[in-house]
Amino acid sequence: MRIVFTGGGSGGHFYPIVAVAEAVRDLVKERKLLEPELYFFGPNVYDERALYDNDVRFIQTPAGKMRRYFSLLNITDSFKTLFGILKTIWVMYQLYPDVIFSKGGFGAAPTLVAARLLHIPVMVHDSDAVPGRATVYASAFAQKIAISYDSAAEYFPEAVRARIALTGNPIRREVITPAKDGMHEFLGLESTVPVLLILGGSQGAEKINDTILEALPDLVQHYQVIHQTGEVNFKSVSETAQVVLGKNEKRYRYKPYAYLSSLALKMAAGAADVVVSRAGSGGIFEIASWGVASIIIPLPTAAQDHQRFNAFAYARSGACVVLEQENLAPHILVSEIDRLFTNPKARNDMAEAAKVFAKPDAARVLADGLLAIGLEHMSE
Repeated sequence: MRIVFTGGGSGGHFYPIVAVAEAVRDLVKERKLLEPELYFFGPNVYDERALYDNDVRFIQTPAGKMRRYFSLLNITDSFKTLFGILKTIWVMYQLYPDVIFSKGGFGAAPTLVAARLLHIPVMVHDSDAVPGRATVYASAFAQKIAISYDSAAEYFPEAVRARIALTGNPIRREVITPAKDGMHEFLGLESTVPVLLILGGSQGAEKINDTILEALPDLVQHYQVIHQTGEVNFKSVSETAQVVLGKNEKRYRYKPYAYLSSLALKMAAGAADVVVSRAGSGGIFEIASWGVASIIIPLPTAAQDHQRFNAFAYARSGACVVLEQENLAPHILVSEIDRLFTNPKARNDMAEAAKVFAKPDAARVLADGLLAIGLEHMSE
């Protein structure tokens, strides 16, 4: 069996694909099926090691973004996408996979067009509360449509809704379960002081970084702060933090990281009492799987305002507090953090709601559906 995965170039599209690829490998072993050939089609690879570890071969398929505003780049990118479609049709005709799994995003467009023209079965999954254009386009011919948020169903044509299933967002096994032991030693933390985890997404978040820096003198008096700054921002944030904290006797409680590896993230999740995060769907579902109370700050410039929709969909479950970026000020953020830490019941209620919201078997459910389509196609 040959399975092609495709999606945009962000971690939000890429890591759910890795999670599903892991689950496919697990199910194949359990059912004693022949090992499938796995491929990833996209304009770039977000994490080469993750593909290598799961024996997924990368095939580059050029794709350009289509912006919702006027830009000359839309013209040049349309030619890039056209070239990508032609290349993908040729490559896919030679490979002729049994099924395609799409996570959407601009990077999936050439593969989805090629699949439709070559009549190759497609399964789509969308991570956000508002599905992207590539997913809605593919829903017309996809055999199965999976969504992470129940509210996303209303954005699809009524004719395809019978094929929609609520699965949640697949999470990689290496980060889905928080560490239970050794996290304080690994991260150099005190075991008796509460821990605040700051996640700005894979690229960091400048507004959150700036707010945390201003609030640091107050925060380190009561909490230990693990701060993922983003690699681009790490040097400036670290240098500013040294100035802001100066000779503060609690300055050692601030732990900045450019990027948290899978192991470090697992450890940080196990240590964290409260998480402050952007509202990317991957991040939200990771936090939910950890069962930790959170303060979610959506990125206002995200495409289709999807982070805001994600944040409020998660908040309706009772699992988080949403703080809009326009209201993000040091004293407001500190006040929200203090409120959660001084109200154990509220924090525990949010943690329990997060566990209910999480769907830890999402990757396995999607992998099962993918294999079913692939096996059916092979038998035809």
